[in-house]
Amino acid sequence: EPTVRTELMEQIPPIAIFLQESRPKFPTAFFEYLMPIVVRYLTDVNNQVRKAGQEALLILLEQDLVAQSDIENKVCPILLDLSAPDSDDEYKVEAVNIICKMASMLSRTTVEHMLLPRFCELCSDGKLFQVRKICAANFGDICNAVGQEATERLLIPKFFELCSDSVWGMRKACAECFMAVSYTTSPEVRRSKLSPLFISLISDTCRWVRQAAFQSLGPFISTFANPSSAGLYIREDGTLSIRPSMQDVNSNTCQPSNNVTSVSSSTLSR
Repeated sequence: EPTVRTELMEQIPPIAIFLQESRPKFPTAFFEYLMPIVVRYLTDVNNQVRKAGQEALLILLEQDLVAQSDIENKVCPILLDLSAPDSDDEYKVEAVNIICKMASMLSRTTVEHMLLPRFCELCSDGKLFQVRKICAANFGDICNAVGQEATERLLIPKFFELCSDSVWGMRKACAECFMAVSYTTSPEVRRSKLSPLFISLISDTCRWVRQAAFQSLGPFISTFANPSSAGLYIREDGTLSIRPSMQDVNSNTCQPSNNVTSVSSSTLSR
């Protein structure tokens, strides 16, 4: 019964945490018994079971409970198969979604060598606009996961494609993540390539795209600032934040020295 398999998936993370805490007593139980179940349920015929399996996998990755060898030899191959060009549409959409979500939890080497080539292919998927939209919405996270060199060499050309996509929702998603993409690039790429690209979005024929671009204008401009003097930086959750200067810290002894002021995109774009 699918409901039984779904319930089982929901119990996997707490069992895995228990086994990790009791590892001297159960040194290989998770890798021998639980991990194969999680991997198998990623391809289950029932979509609720697959969804539960995907959620369980993300929790396990977040808790750092999955070995690097299992990620590279078991999880990534399954996701690459599910996101292949000839894969079922529903499976492909789910696979690209989980690839984007897990990218920030994996090592840069794993993402760049195993997942990035497929992500670039999916950005150009001409069959399913849902796949391209997921790629566009998570583009900044992928850039952050692979770093500046891979972003400029492989991802920026794909970002240009998505920014000129015929579906306006794609261009809107690109405008919304523009700051995160810009933050990952060098000042020269930011000035010579991304600035003209942003102007095209802010002049887009669709008002929803223009509105999203104007809301991202302030955050995008902030990426041109010198972090050491402006104190601007991007937190792990993608929020643009400001570190107070030492003068401000010293003038207010009630505040802890590591206090950080968070600035949302909507605040900066007003």
